[in-house]
Amino acid sequence: MEKLENDILEAVSLDEPWALIESFSTFKREHPTDVNRGMDEVVSRLRKHGVEVTVHEPSLYLSLPGLARVEADGKTFRAKPPAYSTDAQGGLEGQLVYIGARHNAMITDMFEQKVEATKELADRVRGKIVISEGFASPGLVSQFEEIGAIGVIGINPGVDIHWGICTTIWGTPDLDDLPRKPKIPAVAVNKTDGEELAAIADRGGRVTIFTEMEEGWFTSKLPEVFIRGSQEPGKYVFLHGHLDSWDVGVGDNATGDATLLEIARVLWQHRDKLKRSVRICWWPGHSTGRYAGSTWFSDNFALDLEENAVAQVNCDSPGCRWATEFINLSRMSETEAFIASVIQEVAGKPIEGERPHRAGDYSFNNIGISSYFMLSSTMPDVLREEKGYYTVGGCGGNIAWHTENDTLEIADRDILLRDIKVYLLAVLRNANAEVLPFDWRATAREFAETVADYQEKAGNRCDLTPSEEAVAELSTALDTFYSRVESGSINPKVANRIIQDLARILVPINFTRVNRFRHDPALTIPPLPSIAVAAELGHHGEATLGFAKTQLVRGQNRLISALRQARRHIELVMG
Repeated sequence: MEKLENDILEAVSLDEPWALIESFSTFKREHPTDVNRGMDEVVSRLRKHGVEVTVHEPSLYLSLPGLARVEADGKTFRAKPPAYSTDAQGGLEGQLVYIGARHNAMITDMFEQKVEATKELADRVRGKIVISEGFASPGLVSQFEEIGAIGVIGINPGVDIHWGICTTIWGTPDLDDLPRKPKIPAVAVNKTDGEELAAIADRGGRVTIFTEMEEGWFTSKLPEVFIRGSQEPGKYVFLHGHLDSWDVGVGDNATGDATLLEIARVLWQHRDKLKRSVRICWWPGHSTGRYAGSTWFSDNFALDLEENAVAQVNCDSPGCRWATEFINLSRMSETEAFIASVIQEVAGKPIEGERPHRAGDYSFNNIGISSYFMLSSTMPDVLREEKGYYTVGGCGGNIAWHTENDTLEIADRDILLRDIKVYLLAVLRNANAEVLPFDWRATAREFAETVADYQEKAGNRCDLTPSEEAVAELSTALDTFYSRVESGSINPKVANRIIQDLARILVPINFTRVNRFRHDPALTIPPLPSIAVAAELGHHGEATLGFAKTQLVRGQNRLISALRQARRHIELVMG
């Protein structure tokens, strides 16, 4: 590690971040009024150290859950409604039907649909209240609403009930999104109560769901720190995390807010050492608006982000107890070698990287920005198994996630200090790199593997050879490009222009289905989604196979066009 980097990392202190965590552990940050109180505290602490802060005040459309319960057989069952459930204060009564579904054991699919929507299933569900295993998430609720359920009860996998959000809409809806806003009430119950309710369903029983919801437009504060670099001040690394939380939310995400606070303080103090700028934001509306704050920023600063952001870095749930490992680490393939070296230097740990989920505040894929981190460190799988923990989406793997148990004991001072330094070194090294440290050859290899996998699953039902050839041609161009970069025969500014422009082309083709500057639903996007239907051709019968093949032809055209555009761009800019 260079002396400059070491000196900056040595400037990290836990004084301010831990004080913020202790303060945040004393009040909930769900309602915008309380969120704004937290934002004010962050701003005050920053300004105390001379850090300049801009405070935006967007109007966000949010859904604020209140009380809920389920009544059946003369008994009341404790429940929590997810954000965007409909209001049912007067009670929704109906026959209960149990639809069994596995609780997804992997973070990659924990919020996904888990049953096949057949005609037989629709006949069982229509006009009834469904109870099924899972968090009260978009995948669980939307799948049953679509086939006619009038309400949904999610059975959480343990003794606790987890807060969540059930809309598939990403951020504040626009007119095109509004039809997807949930139209039925939903609640979550714990495992024991869920099993009792499932037994009532098996007996043909009826239940009543009660939910109290507040929904509408709220003015939310959104602090931004822009630390100007000395050589390329217009270009920046974009670091961000959410401040609103469920309950007091220490591990999700007071620790992340504290991490951003300390990085802002340290980098501001050493801003003359930065080549590029660093932009840092704290988001409202993450939990109650499906990433409404980051989506607002993505929308309103889209063209600036498109022109100038060299990377986006999400900070969620660092510094939690027992989180010694860096597994299930979100990263786009081109960033993996870079962040692996950072984590090895700071933490002495290898990483197990994975494709970023359609979750967190990854609200910038439609713009096309290379991205790394979401959740950071987590506990080892063996420890989770020893403790009998199930998969959750934060808190370093602690099942206090999204519950009233996410209190001060979830944070760990030593792990927080390490994780702050991991984030700080990654952002610092990214900002100061002569050539942006992203290797698109790794992404091309991922593309080749994806196409080969889809071809194998499709068999002789389609021919993806044109996609294979387009990926190979791009790989050849990338080999030439990086060879010239490594030999010094290409100007670093030209190299950086190519690396950034490739993100604008290749990130959307790998992570989005909709047009640029729009937002895909909050459901998993498969790799190279425009040709993902190839893997499903074997599931289509005579009635739909032709339609699926038509979709694949159009999708393969989109993919090949993007790959060719990327290749031509490399060749044209290199000359």
